[in-house]
Amino acid sequence: MRPAPRWTAPLAAAAISATGVTALPAHAAALSAPAAPSAAAALSAPAAHAAEVRPETFDVVVQRDVKVRMDDGVTLYADVYRPAHGGKAAPGRFPVIVSQTPYNKAVPGASMSSEYLVKRGYVQVVMDVRGTGGSPGKWQAMSPREQRDGKNLVEWASSHSRPWSNGKVGLYGASYGGLNQILTAAQHPKGLKAIFPVVPLGDAYRDVVGSGGQVDLGFMPLWLGGVAGLSIVPPTYSGSDPSAAARVIREHLGNIGEFQISMLVNALSGGDKAFDGPFYRQRSPINVVDKVNVPTFVVGGEFDIFQRGEPMLYQRLARRGVPAKFLYGPWTHLQAGGGALGMGVPGTVTQPGPQLPELMLRWYDRYLRGTADPAMDRRAPVTYYENGSGKWPTATQWPPTGTTYRALRLGGNAVAGRSAGTLGGASSGGPDHAPWTPLSGLCTRSTSQWTAGIAGLFSTTPCGDDQSANDRNGLVYDVPVKAPLRLAGPVSAHLNVSSAAKDGQLTVRLEDVAPNGKTTQLTAGWQVLSLRKLDKKRSVTKNGLIVQPWHPYTKASTAPMPRNRPVPVDVEIFPVAGVVQPGHTLRVSVQTADFPHLIAPIPQLIDSVGAGLKIWHDAAHPSWVALPVQR
Repeated sequence: MRPAPRWTAPLAAAAISATGVTALPAHAAALSAPAAPSAAAALSAPAAHAAEVRPETFDVVVQRDVKVRMDDGVTLYADVYRPAHGGKAAPGRFPVIVSQTPYNKAVPGASMSSEYLVKRGYVQVVMDVRGTGGSPGKWQAMSPREQRDGKNLVEWASSHSRPWSNGKVGLYGASYGGLNQILTAAQHPKGLKAIFPVVPLGDAYRDVVGSGGQVDLGFMPLWLGGVAGLSIVPPTYSGSDPSAAARVIREHLGNIGEFQISMLVNALSGGDKAFDGPFYRQRSPINVVDKVNVPTFVVGGEFDIFQRGEPMLYQRLARRGVPAKFLYGPWTHLQAGGGALGMGVPGTVTQPGPQLPELMLRWYDRYLRGTADPAMDRRAPVTYYENGSGKWPTATQWPPTGTTYRALRLGGNAVAGRSAGTLGGASSGGPDHAPWTPLSGLCTRSTSQWTAGIAGLFSTTPCGDDQSANDRNGLVYDVPVKAPLRLAGPVSAHLNVSSAAKDGQLTVRLEDVAPNGKTTQLTAGWQVLSLRKLDKKRSVTKNGLIVQPWHPYTKASTAPMPRNRPVPVDVEIFPVAGVVQPGHTLRVSVQTADFPHLIAPIPQLIDSVGAGLKIWHDAAHPSWVALPVQR
């Protein structure tokens, strides 16, 4: 048994209080997240501000369905956007921006095209990845063959055989178009000079597919279904080559059952896709990012579906001295990536002005055109939004220098539905019973975050920015804050847990409770009890604490819970960036589900039904939360 580390952060002087939970009506509708601030403040900081951004000097012409031959003989289809004058392509060679999309290059709002860049002297090549849009084949989601296609495409675009290319290539895109930048750059294609991944995936399993060991019901069916639907939209060459278009549609349609539906059924039934393994590892940019050597600007969202992996990707690049920057804002997936996907989503990084495109332009100008940009060079490596203050601090690293991890111990006697638990005192009281509440999570920020922000676009319910109703479904542990408490970095919880069932799940939320009772989720984490096995060598330890636990999540690592006997469970809580102001309360909230974000595969569900959990925090079974406190 590990001893509970002592709590020595500025909260030590704060009185431990049983702050009441404000009861609000539960809502069963889709939930909204608070409107995201613009990135204007982040981009106008002294180190980030540049001279006037270049105005547009060209029109745009598009050559549709250009055939690009891969090294296995398969021909994929791309659209080529070229700078133009008077409706005709401008003569000469230009740097090239390459984008790869599974969302059909012909679909407005999903093409990843950027006329902003083309009008300023870049050629852009947008290709449907294999098995999507107009490209033949079977889509297998970031498969090794698709990754090889990315290398082929860059080398095709950088070739002197392209009369419009000067041989220098940058990669562009968001989400899938961000993660495949890293997978492509890791292969060192000829001509590649810089990348700008927006909201990219890091670890396919841990970031999104199986967060904590359950299946992501909020995003995965939505995403797989979206790719399936867009893949059977008739190609733009249907009129000129109807037989080829018909063959491609039949091929794509057949693949829906073979890949998308098969993958979901396998995961939900407890098959190999419910666990981490080679399938996910070979599709995870974090496993190849150490091979990326070109300058990389990572844009992430603090409430993005890839909230966990984005800072990790930046850390690995910066650790090796690769020229890298990291912008981390208070955005969901669509809010951060909508502009780069080609969507006009209200509240995105590009609203009210085109800050993100300007930043991209400067990055590409710096590394593709060789344009001097001292302000970009001086820009702090890390810029992040501080929830709770509205400020955009800068830092030389992530987490920021001076961050110290401290443990807040659970105490008191928490009871579901009211606050009686405490944080920061001695390990005492308990065990506390968290009831089995399978629909817990519906009235939280999770619903908006894990539907990529879509739920927030269609809802005005208050749940997205007030978690107080949901907190009644579980246990809460509070400590009042008397001095500003700044947090930046990953969080973890070490909890001693028992159950009468073989399995179960922990959802742990870190929250900021205002004096009026409004409860704002800062971040959250999840852990399936049967997958609690910890790999200490791969876990991150700071100040004697495991601050980023690493679980294998393999079928072989599964171990049923011992009946009614407490065992330690380490929960990885995704990164936080915020300040809890004086007069507010820091809260740790614990529930047994996070629906509709996560759902248990059927075998796991059978082993969990009806059984609640007990959280132990006495002297023999201490429990705590490790926080990244800024000095």
